Amino acid sequence: MKVRVGIGAAPIDAASLDDLSAGIMKFGFDSIWLPEVLSNPALDPSVALAYVAAKFPTLKLGTTTLFSGVSPVALAKRLASLDQLSGGRLLVTAVPGLTTDGEPGALGVHPRKGGPVIEDALEVIRALWRGETVTHSGPSGNFEAVRISPLPIQQPLEVWLGGNAEKSLLRCGRVGDGWLPAMCTPAEVARGREIIDSAAAKAGRQISDEHFGVSIGYFASGYPEGVSERLKSRLGDRTLEDVVPARRDLVPQLLERFLEVGFSKFVLRPLEPIPSWDEELALLGPLVVGLQT
Repeated sequence: MKVRVGIGAAPIDAASLDDLSAGIMKFGFDSIWLPEVLSNPALDPSVALAYVAAKFPTLKLGTTTLFSGVSPVALAKRLASLDQLSGGRLLVTAVPGLTTDGEPGALGVHPRKGGPVIEDALEVIRALWRGETVTHSGPSGNFEAVRISPLPIQQPLEVWLGGNAEKSLLRCGRVGDGWLPAMCTPAEVARGREIIDSAAAKAGRQISDEHFGVSIGYFASGYPEGVSERLKSRLGDRTLEDVVPARRDLVPQLLERFLEVGFSKFVLRPLEPIPSWDEELALLGPLVVGLQT
C-alpha cells in the first residue's frame, strides 16, 4: 500500500501560491490540493493549478471540483485541458459544494441536491474523456452530438468522491474511482468503506485498495477560541478532538490510526492563516513525510 501525503490550502492567494508549491516540493510532500469554492476569496483552482503545472513540472495537482451548477461538457473540457497541460499530473475529487456562507446561492444548485447531478455528470464526462460523441438527457443537462478535444492524457482520468452520508457512500461504490472524505474518525471511514465496497460489488465493480484516503484539517498550536461552536454543525455527536488535531505534532498519530484501517492517501489542511508556507511545511514535513512508502 503506497502512502501519500498532500497539502491542501483554502483560501490561497497569488502571493502565497509559489511559497506553498515550493515548500511541498522542498519538504517531500506528494501533491498540492486546491478546492473550488465560489464564495471564498481565493484563486480559481483550475487557473492556479495551470500556473503551478508550468512552474513546478513534477508536482502532482489535486483539486476538489464542483460537479454541480456547471455544464459537464465545459467541466470535461477544462479538466482534460489541465491534464494535458500538466502532462497527466491531475488528481480530481468531485464535490457538490459547501452548504455554508453564500455557496448554495453562488452554485445555483443546493449542495444537498447535488448528488444525482454528480452521478449523471460523471456519465457524460467519462464518455467525453474517452473521445465519444455524446447525446444525453439527464439532471446535469441535455446535449446532442457533443465531443471534446483535447482528451486527458490519463486514460482513464480518475474521479474520486467525498461525503460520508449513506447516499454518498452508495454513490461512491456505484460510480467513484476512490473516496476522500473529511471530518471523519478512523472507525467511521472503516464502516464507510464497507458500504462502498458492498455497493461496488453490487454494481459489478471494484475500487482499488489504493484509492481510499482522508482530508484532515489541523491546527498548528491549539484550538482558537470558539472553533468548536463554529464547527458544531459538522461535528454531530463527535468531539473536535475526534477529527481535528489540536496541534501539528498530533497529526502523525491520527494518520497512523487511519493507516491501521487501510486508508493511505491524505490531504492535510491547516485551518488557520499561514504566514509562511515554507516555515509551516518545514515543521510539518519531518512529522509526516516519513510515513510515505
